[in-house]
Amino acid sequence: MRPGRGRLRTTAPSGPRAAARCCDVIPATGGAERALGPGPIQAAMTKLGQWLCGFALLGSAWAALALAPPGLRLPAPYRQALLPLPVYLLVAFGCYSLATVGYRLATFNDCEEAAAELQEDISAARADLRRRGLRF
Repeated sequence: MRPGRGRLRTTAPSGPRAAARCCDVIPATGGAERALGPGPIQAAMTKLGQWLCGFALLGSAWAALALAPPGLRLPAPYRQALLPLPVYLLVAFGCYSLATVGYRLATFNDCEEAAAELQEDISAARADLRRRGLRF
């Protein structure tokens, strides 16, 4: 690696820089800037926070329409479609999740080089254990 260039993180984060996401570019200086944490302007919401805010927004909009405040009366067909809407959205999310998992599973790449390297490591470990007297 040349000086002044960053390296690409390809493993799960651990240690003092655990706040760095997987596949972040870490400066070659050791990542001291990243270890200090995000600044006041860079503070980002976590994915869980984003989902919770989205659910709160949609839930409050649904509740405002479903509870029918005095100034707002929806026609009966709209109201009948609105009440089971969270169940419909939950089923749609489940279908989307299953489709995503199925697609990712179908297009999962085999790592033949890594498998061969792992088999070599296993063979070397077995040979070492045989040398030390362990029988399989």
